[in-house]
Amino acid sequence: QVLAYNRHTYGTVAQHLILTITPAPDGEPPYQGEFLVGNRNVEELLPVATQEMFLQVTGGIWDQDDLQVINITSALDRGGRVPLPIEGRKEGVYVKVGSWGAFSSCLVSAASPQSRFRCSLGQQPLASCYDTFSPIFAIRWCNLTLLQVWPTPTAPGLLWGSGVLEEDGDFQPPTEVTPQNLLPGFLVTLLVPLAVAALLCLLLGHLMCCRREGV
Repeated sequence: QVLAYNRHTYGTVAQHLILTITPAPDGEPPYQGEFLVGNRNVEELLPVATQEMFLQVTGGIWDQDDLQVINITSALDRGGRVPLPIEGRKEGVYVKVGSWGAFSSCLVSAASPQSRFRCSLGQQPLASCYDTFSPIFAIRWCNLTLLQVWPTPTAPGLLWGSGVLEEDGDFQPPTEVTPQNLLPGFLVTLLVPLAVAALLCLLLGHLMCCRREGV
């Protein structure tokens, strides 16, 4: 279910979509980089033309030509604040890009601990290509994340048989159940209610017969 709202009228509309997701034939790219675009909303990066423009600019600093967009997420879903309706401010979009080639030196330096330390001091990160995306895309280099995802080996699954018992074979139960004596439980379940009922009958008879006036 997709729920959308109008930014101007705050009207909402819901629509049910059926999506069929199939894994990529070559698997997931092992090298993934997530960029925070500060001057865009999420719907502005959904068109294919805008994504191709972003990949073209990213390929210039990644030095790879097999880039592909893996995920697009609004910054509001990552804890971002709703921007003030002034000066055309945007929500911000996280764009995850993947490739089969290694990261460039510029990206590695931008995500290095030294660069993170400079960002904590409010200084410019260690990235020689920080102005490559400008002015089309305003990248927040302090939020750059680089990941290396390698496929995990899958454990061999269980081998199922035909389900038919072979000839001259006896079925062996997996566990043996010891015989239980259910008589004590049966007697307790039956006699206790009868005893309580008999006591109630005696008490009621005593009150009705022996407590009458003049008796």
